[in-house]
Amino acid sequence: MELLKKCAEKLGIILSAHQLDLFEKYFNQLYAWNQKINLTSVTGYEEVQTTHFLDSLTLLMTGKIRPDFRIADIGSGAGLPGIPLKIAMPDISLTLIEATGKKVTFLRSLIEELGLKDTAAITGRAEDLAHDLHYREKYDVVVSRAVASLPALNELCLPFCKIGGTFIAPKKREKLEEELAASTNSLKRLGGRFVKIEYVEVPDFLSRRALIVIDKGSLTPSIYPRRSGMPQKNPL
Repeated sequence: MELLKKCAEKLGIILSAHQLDLFEKYFNQLYAWNQKINLTSVTGYEEVQTTHFLDSLTLLMTGKIRPDFRIADIGSGAGLPGIPLKIAMPDISLTLIEATGKKVTFLRSLIEELGLKDTAAITGRAEDLAHDLHYREKYDVVVSRAVASLPALNELCLPFCKIGGTFIAPKKREKLEEELAASTNSLKRLGGRFVKIEYVEVPDFLSRRALIVIDKGSLTPSIYPRRSGMPQKNPL
């Protein structure tokens, strides 16, 4: 994990030998399970370090994630970005939300293998779980690397944010301004407020990446999110 260590240092993130060992175990589990279920198309040792692990750690650049925070990772898939954030900041409380049961089985196995405390993997769609009072507006920070438009992500993620909390969306820079412009209505309806874009640049390894930071200023109306599939099919 030398590449991850060096690149993380460029972001001001110092990883201990124990943390690097956890990332090594993470890679090994990801590679092994990917032979059985489709977790990721990125499987090369160095590529996973940068495309998945380092990219996840960039969320710490926002300054919005603190050790005592409750974090929800929506559409977690292979545990990204939630698990790398937990490894780097072990005192956070982490909930991984994923609709595909086989992926949740992987996540629970990974949590046990890495010995991660205060970490849970939940099976379910965000559209449904966001209406469950155990999860609705309970989190200090909500993150998602899901491939969806920002208006759709706003509807899926902001209902999980407590008032005063933050939603962070890693995105490619292409068409970023268009996505932000298209999000004006969804932010207004869902209680969100655009804060900033944090541009990411790690020469030769990560480029054209950005972090959209949105704060939660008021309650999300109870009708949101709409039923399964609607946020993506018909964004606000």
